[in-house]
Amino acid sequence: MQSANRAFSERHLAFELEAIPWIDDVYRFALSLTRDESDADDVVQDTFLRAYRSWHTYLPGSDCRRWLFTICRNVFLRSRERSRPMVELDATEVDLLAADSGYIGGGVEGFDDASSRLDLGPAISGALAKVPEPFRSTLIIVDVEDQSYESAAETLGVPIGTVRSRLFRGRRLMQEQLQTYAMDAGFSYAAEPAALARH
Repeated sequence: MQSANRAFSERHLAFELEAIPWIDDVYRFALSLTRDESDADDVVQDTFLRAYRSWHTYLPGSDCRRWLFTICRNVFLRSRERSRPMVELDATEVDLLAADSGYIGGGVEGFDDASSRLDLGPAISGALAKVPEPFRSTLIIVDVEDQSYESAAETLGVPIGTVRSRLFRGRRLMQEQLQTYAMDAGFSYAAEPAALARH
């Protein structure tokens, strides 16, 4: 009985030390997926409950943040499946869709003047919110959370090629959303956002 209590205490302490410090990161990730504070709270609560129950499967010293993100994404997807059906696309379908998307590039007139009037944070957040799954979660992991393709593939449970295809299509969808905002702000041509072009 005493050894069981000690094992429970050690597990509880390990969870507090390794998992709990990532709660803010998990909340931001959940909020970017759900786009609703109440839903994000529910997802985070369920994520940490599942993580605690599955703590015996966590490998000490590995990337706890990535492990929690994987659980968080799975919780989010399960909640979406209950509320509405989702269409998963494989890499081939994504490539075909991406080929149909026209690329608009070009120079920017009056960049210094226009950029001084821009607050890109809300524009990027709004554009990201309009990108459908599965592209949005891939963008969040790679472009927002700055994870590698390999990390994203592991978190999403898909091959790296699928991550690349989803990023390609997701970034084009973001670009389409941001073009209107850029033109309204005084840009004569919408340029590809540097933050999205760096990968």
